[in-house]
Amino acid sequence: ALMQIVNEALQFLSMSAKLSLYTALGCLRALIPKGVLPRKSVVGDVCLITGAGSGIGRLMAIEFAKRGCTLVLWDVNTVGNEETARLVAAEGAKCHTYTIDLSSRDAINRTAATVLSDVGRVDILINNAGIVTGKKIFDCSDELMEKTMAVNTNACLFTAKNFVKGMLERDHGHVVTVASIAGKVGTAGLVDYCASKHGAVGFHESLSSELRAQGSNVKTTLVCPFFIDTGMFDGVQSTSVFLPVLSPSYVVECVMEAVLTNRDEIQIPKFLYTTTLLANMLPSEAKHVLSEYYGVYDTMETFKGRSK
Repeated sequence: ALMQIVNEALQFLSMSAKLSLYTALGCLRALIPKGVLPRKSVVGDVCLITGAGSGIGRLMAIEFAKRGCTLVLWDVNTVGNEETARLVAAEGAKCHTYTIDLSSRDAINRTAATVLSDVGRVDILINNAGIVTGKKIFDCSDELMEKTMAVNTNACLFTAKNFVKGMLERDHGHVVTVASIAGKVGTAGLVDYCASKHGAVGFHESLSSELRAQGSNVKTTLVCPFFIDTGMFDGVQSTSVFLPVLSPSYVVECVMEAVLTNRDEIQIPKFLYTTTLLANMLPSEAKHVLSEYYGVYDTMETFKGRSK
């Protein structure tokens, strides 16, 4: 019994030391400016981006093209996707485009099989596609709520099932989930969107856990930004100087830094680390005070969204 107590005490001390070390390292990495840490090479990798036809999906495609990747572009918007392909080709990169409805499991499975036949593999999977209704729950149709969950959450599951197995076999790859800070905290007027992004965060954290449990070298990065000025959240207004509506180029800079330095998770802007930490620690009434202060209840009141 004494030896068991001693062993458990030693294990606890070892765990505490590791916990302190990795917490300190994580905080340090979060504060280090972009461009300081060494970046890995992705030359020759095949990078698949969903929602590549516009917004940060297009900008990421261009950045990965500059770094020597072959691009696989998925989007429901054929015209936008082909324009992204033109911009990628201008960087001298190979490119494959596919028109796909990411709310359909069958379409994802079918298109994934075609990609593996056409290209052979996927090394970097970026689940970026997302939709938002911007309606309060009682004003939103059942069909739109189901589609939000399908595109923002379910598509992550089915792309992973199709492409991560190959990464595991090669012991090489990277899965990026572009979620949202709405996947960490709830926001009034975004019930279905927040639910879907909580699902994306849960998917990503669980997948990361499975990969780590297998001792895999496949990397993962979770991206949780505030509102981005891409048109998707047109009309949204932030009432806090600490939480500005973000420019797409800045978000993509942060994403590229995170992926190329193998960051597990980033929140954009960095001030969000403070708010999410408090949100996880505070009781409900205190969280409501914080939400009122940062305008969480009012930001969607002026929402317009992307025009058709």
